Amino acid sequence: MRHNKKFNHLSRTASHRKAMLANMAISLIMHKRITTTLAKAKALKKYVEPLLTRSKDDSTSSRRVVFRYLQNKEALKELFGIVAEKIGDRPGGYTRVIKLGTRQGDAAQIAFIELVDFDENMAKTPKSAAKRTRRGGKKKAAETTATEAPATVEEAKTE
Repeated sequence: MRHNKKFNHLSRTASHRKAMLANMAISLIMHKRITTTLAKAKALKKYVEPLLTRSKDDSTSSRRVVFRYLQNKEALKELFGIVAEKIGDRPGGYTRVIKLGTRQGDAAQIAFIELVDFDENMAKTPKSAAKRTRRGGKKKAAETTATEAPATVEEAKTE
């Protein structure tokens, strides 16, 4: 029976799974977005979110705890520096998993996992002030400016 055994083993031994998730977490922190299988992305999300929460408190204790998982000084600097600064006010949900389809070779589901605050494409952009309609809202505006402006050079001289 598998009572209370909820995490995905990913068909690997414990040591292999631990090393793989640590390497993927380092890559995610350094590159801000990685492409992998859907199952690995979901497992990585559970692995890396607590580390990102720890990084918000920049203390020696939390650095040691995170280093125990990652074992990479450059990733630790990046995490406690740039990443922690961006996610400081976010209460959780630091990563996003987006499905990309299936891989051609083995039909595995592919997804990318990214840090939410570092995605420029999904960032909210201010909406334009002009409202566009299908009934010719732009055309009417163009006609009013054309009627106000002189039609020919001769009319402009007389005015």
